[in-house]
Amino acid sequence: MTSYKDPAFHERLARSADARQKALDRMKAKPPVDPAVVAAKQAAEAARQAALAEKRAAKKLADEEAKAARAAAKAEAEAAAAANAPKPKPQLTEAEKKAARDLRYAMRKSRK
Repeated sequence: MTSYKDPAFHERLARSADARQKALDRMKAKPPVDPAVVAAKQAAEAARQAALAEKRAAKKLADEEAKAARAAAKAEAEAAAAANAPKPKPQLTEAEKKAARDLRYAMRKSRK
C-alpha cells in the first residue's frame, strides 16, 4: 500500500494556474449582456417599485383614516359621557348657607 505524498510546490503552483485559467475561460464563454434585456429588467423593477410605493401609500392612508375614525368615536363617547354625567351642585355663598341654616332651624322650632 502506497502512502500519501504531499505535492511539491511547483505542482501546487501549476494546479492553481490551471484552475485560474479554467475560471477565466468559463467567464469568457458567457454570452455578452444584451442592453435590451437589461433595459427590460430595469423597467420591470421600476414598475414593481412603483406598485409597492402605491400599495404602501394606500395602506398608510387607510391607517390614517382608521385612526381618525377611532379619534372621532372616542370624542363622541367622551361627549356622551359628559352629557350623561351628573351636574355638580352650584356652590352656595356664605349668606345663602346661613339663610338655609336659619330656615332649617326655624322649621325645627315650629314643629315643637
